[in-house]
Amino acid sequence: MSDSPAPLADPHLVYDPVVGDGPKALVILGSTGSIGTQAIDLVLRNPDRFKVTALSANGGRVGLLAEQAYQLRVRTVGVAREDVVPALREALTAQYGAGEPLPEIVAGPDAATQLAASDCHTVLNGITGSIGLAPTLAALEAGRVLALANKESLIVGGPLVKALAKPGQIIPVDSEHAALFQALAAGTRADVRKLVVTASGGPFRGRSKADLARVTVEEALAHPTWAMGPVITINSATLVNKGLEVIEAHLLYDIPFDRIEVVVHPQSYVHSMVEFTDGSTLAQATPPDMRGPIAIGLGWPERVPDAAPAFDWSKASTWEFFPLDTDAFPSVGLARQVGQLAGTAPAVFNAANEECVEAFRAGALPFNGIMETVTRVVEEHGTPATGTSLTVPDVLEAETWARARARELTAQTTTANAEARA
Repeated sequence: MSDSPAPLADPHLVYDPVVGDGPKALVILGSTGSIGTQAIDLVLRNPDRFKVTALSANGGRVGLLAEQAYQLRVRTVGVAREDVVPALREALTAQYGAGEPLPEIVAGPDAATQLAASDCHTVLNGITGSIGLAPTLAALEAGRVLALANKESLIVGGPLVKALAKPGQIIPVDSEHAALFQALAAGTRADVRKLVVTASGGPFRGRSKADLARVTVEEALAHPTWAMGPVITINSATLVNKGLEVIEAHLLYDIPFDRIEVVVHPQSYVHSMVEFTDGSTLAQATPPDMRGPIAIGLGWPERVPDAAPAFDWSKASTWEFFPLDTDAFPSVGLARQVGQLAGTAPAVFNAANEECVEAFRAGALPFNGIMETVTRVVEEHGTPATGTSLTVPDVLEAETWARARARELTAQTTTANAEARA
C-alpha cells in the first residue's frame, strides 16, 4: 500500500486554512435538514468554538431557515427556490424586527455553490442527493475544509473530487466514515488489513426476498434506529445506503473493494471497525447520535466536549453482529460492481435509485422493484469510460439518461402490473 495514492481522508493529516483568530467560521449547506439542524444545535452549545457565517437550504421550510439565521446572526442566507424569496424575507423580518438589518439573501439553484466558496474555514455539506456535487467542488477549489455529509457528491464525482482535494482537506461526517476515520488514526495505512462497515439492517433485517415483495412505504420509512429524511430512510431499508458507503470508503481511504466488508449490527452502537494486520480490530462506538460525527467534521483535529451522549457502562447491554443477506439485499453487491467500473457508473446507479425510490413512495414500484429496476439501468448503461477523464457534463448527462430510463422501466412495470390485475 505504500505506493498507492494518498487517501482523500487521512486522520494523520490536518489541512488548516489560515482565516484569522476566534471561533472557527462555518458555512452550513442544507441547514434545515437532519444534519444541518443537529450541526446548529452543536454550534449554539459551543459559541466559543464555532461561528456560522452563512446558511443554505432548498426552501421548503423558510420559517425554520429564518429562525436559524436569527439565532446564529449569519451574514448570508441561501435558498435554492427563487419563488420562496418573498416568504423568506417576510419570515426574516418577523425574526429580526424593524430595527435590525437582515442578512443578504442569495437565491437560485447555484446558491449553495456560491456560499460554499465564500469566506470561512469549514463548509459542512449536509445536502441530500447528487445536487451536492457542485458545492463540494466549489468548497474544495476555494480552499475550504470540507466536512462531507453529502455522500452522493463523492459517489457521482469521485475522480473530480480527488483531483481537487488537498491532503487532509476532507473530513467525513457520515457516522460510518467518521468511525473509520477515527479508528484509522491508530495505525499507518500499511497496517490496515480490512475496513468493516456496519449496517443496522434497517426495518427489514431477517426478512427474505419473498417477504420483501409485500412491504409497504410506511414500513420502509419506519427505521428502527435513526431519524432521517425519506430518501435516506428508504435507502437504509434497501441497504443502498450501505452500498454507497462501500464506494465512499474506497474513495476516501483508498482501500480495495475486496477489503471492505459489510456486517449487520442492529444496535447501531459500533459505527464501523478497522482490522489491522496484527489481528487486532479497533471499533468506534457511541450511542446512535449524529452530533458526534458532525463534531468530528467541524472540530477536527480537536474533539468537542460533550458533543453527544456517551455509554453508561454500568448497565448491561447486548451487541450483535450478523452476516449480510446478499440475496434479500443485492444492493451492496451491485454498488461494488459500479464502484469498480468507476467513470459514470456510480452516477447512473445513484440517479436511477433516486428515481426508483420516488416511484416506490408514489406506489408505482414494489419494494423489490427498486433494485430490480436499478440493476437493469446499470446493465443497460454498460461499461463507462475510465474515470480519469470524467467531467461534470459527463456526470450530468449520465444522470439524465439514468433518470429517464428508470422512469421508462417503472412505467412498463406499472402497466404490466395493471394488466396482470385486469
